Amino acid sequence: MSMMDVDVQPPTQLTAIASPQLADGLATLPMLIPLNGAVVNGNSTLPTEPPCETVYVQNLNESVTMNTLKQTLTNLFKNYGEVLDVVAHHNLRMRGQAFVSFADPEAAAKAVKEVDRFPLYGKPMKLSFAKTRSDAVVQKLDGTHMEEYKAERMERKKRARADNPLRRKAQARLKASAGDGTAPQAGRRIVQMPDEYLPPNKILFLQNLPDSTTLDQLQMLFSQYPGLHEVRLVPTKKDIAFVEYVDENAASTAKDALHNYRLDGEAKMKVTFARK
Repeated sequence: MSMMDVDVQPPTQLTAIASPQLADGLATLPMLIPLNGAVVNGNSTLPTEPPCETVYVQNLNESVTMNTLKQTLTNLFKNYGEVLDVVAHHNLRMRGQAFVSFADPEAAAKAVKEVDRFPLYGKPMKLSFAKTRSDAVVQKLDGTHMEEYKAERMERKKRARADNPLRRKAQARLKASAGDGTAPQAGRRIVQMPDEYLPPNKILFLQNLPDSTTLDQLQMLFSQYPGLHEVRLVPTKKDIAFVEYVDENAASTAKDALHNYRLDGEAKMKVTFARK
């Protein structure tokens, strides 16, 4: 029988019980329930925050499945009043935490007083009042203003993020980078090798050609050097072309001879090895 099928009794006296065997293989663990308002490990269980209908639960066992955890918390806290909602997630920001919403603040206050440090699945829970009401509480108390409440809650989140110290530090670094003329880099910049230092290739890459350059002109020019195989123009780019030789040695000879050659008597033709 799993924890989900058992009504968890309120911790009204100091006693020892065993955590039931979980479906995901959790071992049976002894659990000590503290006295009402008792001091456990030097920490008083009496709440110090102003009462709120929603209770913030920390230090939950992260290995328990989410459905089991929610059902167990519901069964435990319903002993103190009507439980409207239990919110818990396994994401990085929320794991090990939950919010339990009651119908009234008196039930929440009693739960915080009596359940704080209750060992659930081998870990003593830490209870406190939430800073704000949950959506479930607002819906029950004043459902007609739910949309306004949600908009206000989102605005509070935005303000909290803007006031986050880490965010402010990051923004300060961005401003400092902009001030010294160096733009922040989102990732490692890929450095491409300059054309002049590319390894030998039997295909040559021609750049800076005059717009009037023809295929016949290039074939006549590069055929002066043995091993010419093909000359290819690029229809959409008149200022570049490719010249292919039978091997790298033949291409190297033509490259060294014709680099910076002036086809029209003015602009220098750039001849490099093509990228492989």
